[in-house]
Amino acid sequence: MNDEGFRLTPVDVRGQQFRRGTFGYERAGVEDFRQRVADELERLLRERAQMEDRMENFREQLRAFRDRERALNDAVIMAQKMREETEQIAKRNSEVTLQEAHARAEGIINDARSSEVAVRRDLETAQRQFQGYLTAFRQLLLRQMAELDALANHERDGNPPA
Repeated sequence: MNDEGFRLTPVDVRGQQFRRGTFGYERAGVEDFRQRVADELERLLRERAQMEDRMENFREQLRAFRDRERALNDAVIMAQKMREETEQIAKRNSEVTLQEAHARAEGIINDARSSEVAVRRDLETAQRQFQGYLTAFRQLLLRQMAELDALANHERDGNPPA
């Protein structure tokens, strides 16, 4: 009965026939015992089937949990990669922005220097024009004064103005 292939079922227990001996067991007691053994065997087999079902459910849950764990690990790794990429992109963008700001600042400074040169040139031109105007105005005044002096001399000399 230690054979690995031997499986005892409730039907086997119920169907088992015993040979009768001279002083055999009481038939009703044997039948009652066989019935109880068969019932217990049925209960144990049902319980085993339920346990196997539960174990299979647990295995499926374990597989699902492992799949979720893998997915979460993958998500964490992806999030870390995305964070690193985002940091690198932000760093590059900030460097580009800083370079653009430096370039704009240089442009503004160059424009200001050009404007300063133009203003200085315009100022020098205006000063030269003003000096020219003053010189021309002095000459005009000097001519006018010379004419007034000539008129005054002419009047003094007795010649009335014409």
